[in-house]
Amino acid sequence: MTMATRNEIFGQYKKEYWKASRKRKGAILDVVCEVTAILRKSAIRKFRRIQLQGSAREKGRGRPSTYTPDVIAALKYIWDAASEPCGEILHPMIAEYVAIFRRDKMWMYSDNATAKLLAMSERTVKRRVGAFLRVRRKKGGMTGTSPSLLKHIIPIFKGPWSDIPPGSGQLDTVAHCGSTLAGDFIWTVNYTDAATYWSALRAQWNKGQMATVASMEAIVVSVPFPVHGMHPDSGGEFINWVAKGWCDKRGIALTRSEPNRKNDNMYVEERNGHIVRKHLGYARLDCPEVVVVANELYDVLGRYLNHFRAVRRMASKERVGAKYVRTYEKKAQTPYQRVLAHPGVTDEVKTRLRAEHETLNPLRLKKDIDTLKEKIYQIQKAARDRDMPQ
Repeated sequence: MTMATRNEIFGQYKKEYWKASRKRKGAILDVVCEVTAILRKSAIRKFRRIQLQGSAREKGRGRPSTYTPDVIAALKYIWDAASEPCGEILHPMIAEYVAIFRRDKMWMYSDNATAKLLAMSERTVKRRVGAFLRVRRKKGGMTGTSPSLLKHIIPIFKGPWSDIPPGSGQLDTVAHCGSTLAGDFIWTVNYTDAATYWSALRAQWNKGQMATVASMEAIVVSVPFPVHGMHPDSGGEFINWVAKGWCDKRGIALTRSEPNRKNDNMYVEERNGHIVRKHLGYARLDCPEVVVVANELYDVLGRYLNHFRAVRRMASKERVGAKYVRTYEKKAQTPYQRVLAHPGVTDEVKTRLRAEHETLNPLRLKKDIDTLKEKIYQIQKAARDRDMPQ
């Protein structure tokens, strides 16, 4: 198709396109793109260029504005009076606010501006309110509770992790959301000690700040040696003033990994799959009663994994051409054995762990794990059946 033919097609539809509703514009674009064989975005730009050429440019850029400054000023007046809500909340309130201000003789805008304001669609209100918010943010001062400022306070740590003593571990959350993140559901907070691979897990309802700090508290209590460092990713459940204050009060150094760098949290990331997903899978757990049973499971699972599941960690990694050659330890060890062998753990802790180890049986622990997993699925199934429409 020649350029002249394409221009004729755009000329045929341009006036209708400029005046059309959003739905009609989409239908016109479908036809134009099919006939001219050009991309949809290119067609939109083409209509825009035509609009800004010739007589349209002489009269001013684009179509005349329907919502003149007095209409926008009236909207801003109502927005301020309503305590600056979002556009979706403000839109259904406009008519009532206008009526009240007219009744109390506090409305100073013309009938024409008022009629346009009352006819404004929700989409337009959202767009205009968004402009108000951008202006307000530009003029705003600095705040001590800004997450961006907190990220400057909490340092990024990239390693090396090889010489870190026991008590400094990595944190992460695992969502038991099924196929959608919508709604409320259970999260798992996973802690893995970098030096010994000692694991501690807690389940919580959603990932609010207070719930996450409570999980961190339970993890610190369950780890047999003192925890002096926690290293999460840059997620908001960890990077907040509540968690920062809790760590400072306990003398725990809080660092974070660089955003979009999963390998900065390599120990806990691999355990997310080997432990959490292996035992609880990918099913959606959205019943609050499951939290208690899940924590019972994690208590038993922690003893089983830390005392009886060996881990073989990587000793070195060397790049050869386009590949990495990894060398692993010759002998795999359990986290329990690593704790006993590490000189950074006190004799008191080692004695207590030996006494606990002598009372444990891996087969019994495994049976308890299977029983608790089945109980979780039964509770979740009963909740689903209860919520199903009759």
